[in-house]
Amino acid sequence: MSKADDNKANTYETGNLMTQYLPPYPAYKDSAIPWLGRIPAHWEVVPGRACFREKKIPNTGMQETTVLSLSYGKLIIKSPDKLHGLVPASFETYQIVEPNDIICRPTDLQNDWNSLRFGISRHRGIITSAYMNLNTLSAMFPEYGYLVLHAYDLKKIFYGLGSGLRQNLDWRDFKYLPCVLPPLPEQRLIARYLDWADGRIRRLIRTRQRQIKLLEVYKQALIHQAVTGQIDVRTGKPYPAYKDSGVDWLGKVPAHWEVVPLKRIGSVRIGLIYSPSDVCDENGTLILRASNIRNGKLIHADNVYVSVEIPKNLLVSENDILVCVRSGSRILVGKSALITKEFEGVSYGAFMSLLRTIDNRFYYFVLNSNLLPTVMAQFETSTINQLTQNDLRSLMVPVPPATERSAILRFLEANIETIDAAIAATRRSIDLLREYRTRLIADVVTGKVDVREVAARLPEEVEEILPEETEEAGEEGIDVGDEEICEEN
Repeated sequence: MSKADDNKANTYETGNLMTQYLPPYPAYKDSAIPWLGRIPAHWEVVPGRACFREKKIPNTGMQETTVLSLSYGKLIIKSPDKLHGLVPASFETYQIVEPNDIICRPTDLQNDWNSLRFGISRHRGIITSAYMNLNTLSAMFPEYGYLVLHAYDLKKIFYGLGSGLRQNLDWRDFKYLPCVLPPLPEQRLIARYLDWADGRIRRLIRTRQRQIKLLEVYKQALIHQAVTGQIDVRTGKPYPAYKDSGVDWLGKVPAHWEVVPLKRIGSVRIGLIYSPSDVCDENGTLILRASNIRNGKLIHADNVYVSVEIPKNLLVSENDILVCVRSGSRILVGKSALITKEFEGVSYGAFMSLLRTIDNRFYYFVLNSNLLPTVMAQFETSTINQLTQNDLRSLMVPVPPATERSAILRFLEANIETIDAAIAATRRSIDLLREYRTRLIADVVTGKVDVREVAARLPEEVEEILPEETEEAGEEGIDVGDEEICEEN
C-alpha cells in the first residue's frame, strides 16, 4: 500500500467525516433532472412507483396498542404516560406500522418548512392515519429508500409539490417522483456508511449539548449565589451576618437585606387580547409572544402584527421585563427577557406579563435564578401551565441596598457575557454539525461522492441504542402552537 493509500485508510479509521476525503465516482451522466444534476453513470433514475408502494392497514379490533410518534425525523415509541391531550377516542382509527415501513407526515407544506417529514420504523406499532406509510419494492433496500426521501426532504424538494389549501402530499406526488437507483449492493453500502457517519455526528452533537447544559447550570448557580447574597461579589466572600428569609428558595440572606413581595417594588401587567381578525402584515404593531424569547433574549421569530389601536400602558419600554406566564408547553412558562432598544414601543400578547421594578436589570437576574423553577415545581400536578398576576405579585424577592445591586449587576453582566459567549459558540458548532450532516446525506445519496470503498472497510459494530437527538428543551425544540391558537381567540 502506498503512503497516500495508508493515510487515506487512517483517515477513514479515525472517523474523519470530511467529504474532501471521499472521492467522486469515476464517470457521470446527466440525470435530466435540474435539481438532481449529474449522477454516477451506472445509476438509474426511475419513477417513485418503481421503488415504493403506499400501504395502509387499519388497526381494526385494536390489534396493536404500541403508539408510535414521528419526532425529529425518528419514529419513537410514545410512552403511555404521554398519551394525553389531543388523542383519539379509540386507537382503532390509527394504522399499523411494521419494521422498515417509511412514515411521512404529508400535511401543511405551506406553513411548515422546518420539520423532518420522514422516518423509518424499527418497531411494530400504530400511528395516526393522517400520515402516509410507504414500503419499498424489491428494487430498493428499505434503508436506502428512506435515505432518498430524507435527502429530498433536506433539499426541500417536496415543497414544490402537494395540493389543497395547506399544500398536503399524497400518493400522486410520490408516484412520478424521480428516484436515484444504484445497484442493490451499493444501496446497502451507502446505507451502512451513512448510519456509521450519522452515529458519530449524533454523539458529537450530544456531547456539545451536555456542555451547554453544564454551562447553563453554572450560569444559574452563579446568578443564584449573587442575587441571594450567598457571596458578596465585592469581596468574593460570604457576608458577615445572615438572617432567615422565611422563603424556601432564598434560604438565609444578608442580615441587612429586605425580603418583600414583588408588588412592593414593582408592577405586573398582563398583555393584549386580540382576535385573528386583528392580525395584519408588518405595517401593524408587533405583538411579542413566547416565540420571541429565546435563550433569555428577544428575537424576531414567528412574528405576529395587529392593526388595532393599543393603549399606551401596553406598549413596552427599554429594560422592561417580559415574562411568559401561560403556554401549551409547561417549560416555556417563566421564560423572560429584557426589552431592548430595538423592541421599544411594541406590545405583547395576553399570555405574557410585563414587569417594571425599582431595578429591572437586577430583577431580571432574580427571575433567572432558582426563583421561578421553584415556583413552577408547585404546579407540576396542575393541568394549567400558567403564572397568574397574583402569583407574580406575591413572589418574595430580595432587596439589597442600591449600591450592592449595582455591584451585583456589574459582576453578573461581566461573567454572564463570558458564559453566554461560550454557549453561543457551542450552539454554533452544533448548527455546523447539522449542516454538515445534511450536506453529507444529500451528497452521498445523490452520488456526488463515492463511499463504496470506505463503507466496505468499516468495522462491524454492535448496534448502539442512541438517545433521540432533540433541540434544546424550552427553546427551538418546543412547539408553541397551542399558545398561538389560544391567545388569538
